This record gives sequence, C-alpha cells and structure tokens, in this order.
Amino acid sequence: MVKRKKFSQDVLVNIIFHLIAVLMIIAVIYPLWFVVIASFSNPADVANGKVWLWPKTIDVRGYQKLFEQKQIWKSYWNTIIYTISGTLVALLVNITAGYAMSRKDLPGRKIINVFYLIPMFVGGGLIPTYLVVKQFGLLDNFLVMVVPFAVSTYNIIVARTFFQNSLPESLWEAAQIDGCSTIRYFVQFAVPLSKAVIAVVGLWTAVGLWNSWFNALIYLQNENLIPLQLLLRRILISNESLLGAATGTMAQELRQLSDMMKYASIVVSTLPIMALYPFLQKYFNQGVMIGAVKG
Repeated sequence: MVKRKKFSQDVLVNIIFHLIAVLMIIAVIYPLWFVVIASFSNPADVANGKVWLWPKTIDVRGYQKLFEQKQIWKSYWNTIIYTISGTLVALLVNITAGYAMSRKDLPGRKIINVFYLIPMFVGGGLIPTYLVVKQFGLLDNFLVMVVPFAVSTYNIIVARTFFQNSLPESLWEAAQIDGCSTIRYFVQFAVPLSKAVIAVVGLWTAVGLWNSWFNALIYLQNENLIPLQLLLRRILISNESLLGAATGTMAQELRQLSDMMKYASIVVSTLPIMALYPFLQKYFNQGVMIGAVKG
C-alpha cells in the first residue's frame, strides 16, 4: 500500500515537472515563432491581435523593402567574414591561453591569472580604447572587428577549468615519456579531447560577433565594411525619421511598413546563427558544466 502511494506521488511530481517544462518551452519558443509569422503577416492584423499561430494574410513587403537596400548583401557578407574569422582568432587565443593557465608548471601562473582577471572587472573605457585602436592603425580596417576584442577572460577561465578537470595528469606524463613536446601534446591530445569546450566557446564568440554593431559604429566609417546589424539599425532609424515627418494616411502606411521591416530584420539577422546551434548543442551542456566546475 505504501509502495503504491509512493508510486502515485512520483507520477504526480513527474507530471507537474513535465507541465512546467512544457510551459517554459512555450514561453521561449512562442515569441520567436510570433516574430516569424508577424514578418509574413499584414501589419494591421498584427496590430489588431488577429495573428496568433499563423498569418491571416501573407504579406512580404517587409522583406521586399529590406532586400531592396543595395548594401544589404555586402553587409551580410561582411558579417559572415567577421564571424568566421573572429571566431577562429578567438578560439586560437582563448583556448591556448586556457590550456597554458591550466598547467601547474606554468612559470608565473598566479601573476598571469591576476593579469587576466583585472580587465574582466575594470576596463579602460571607450576613449582610451579608441585611441589605442587608432594608434595601431586599425580604424576603418577589417581587422578591427576581429583582433582587438578577441581575448575574453571568461572564455579563458572556462577553457582553463575544462582542461584541469578533463585531461588527466597521467596522460601528460605518458606523453612526456614518449618524448612528446608541449605543443605536440596540445595539438594531438588536448585539442581532440576538448571538442565540447571548443564548441561552446566558439558558439558564444560567433553569436557575439554576429550580433555586434557597436564596435562597427565606433571604429568603421567605410560603408563597404559595415556589418549587417549596423546596416539594419540605420535602416530602422531612417524609417523612424521618415515616420516622424509624415502625417495622415502616409504616416499610417509608413508605420505599417516600418513594423514589417522590424520583424523581417529580426528574422534575417537571427536565422543563420540559430541554424548553427543544433549542430553544436550536443557539446554545449557538457562544455558548460565541465567548464563551470570550480571556475
């Protein structure tokens, strides 16, 4: 009788937990789905609350107006290049630094840890950073979106903790007996065994670079170098300016067109990076959990 009662309680708890999980999933997915269907819907239907699960009337004017911008494909390509090259550079510096800091025999290890931690909490500010970037000749340069901000103390700490907890010291000792150098050990043993943390750091970096627009706003003036996010920001600001100067029926039409372009901009700017996540999801939980232990 006691076992039956305990079994029924367990079933009830599982049902409650599953319901909570389903509600949380809906709370996360539905806003994304609503943006997608709103981008294909008549803005009047969206404003009147008629769009819930499917578009009432298909309207693609937002995408048409967005892709009529001549520079959008150039900016799209710039963002892809910045994201790929910036992610590779960030992985190179952060993963190698994390591995070096995980080694107990690293000379000056404590000092280097402090050296990395201070900028994590205290920054020089925008003006000093701008002057440094200018002195290095990186203004209006492709490299300004890739090199100056590649180092991330947080990612280094995650990588360091992962290496400390995942690579046994006996593996390094066995490699030394066979005459393996430090660089060879890192390339042939540490990196292949660290796909999880590499995928996590790579995904974090790629998302940050894909969504980055502030650095481009500050350091880039060349229109041929601006990324997608900055171009979309300019388009939306321009639409708001036109809307402020319009009146009557024209103002209403511009408002509807502006809303459609906002939804279309969100879809265009987020879809590629969201499509990348399923391929890295299998490494994501493992990398985050191991990298966070004793961080």
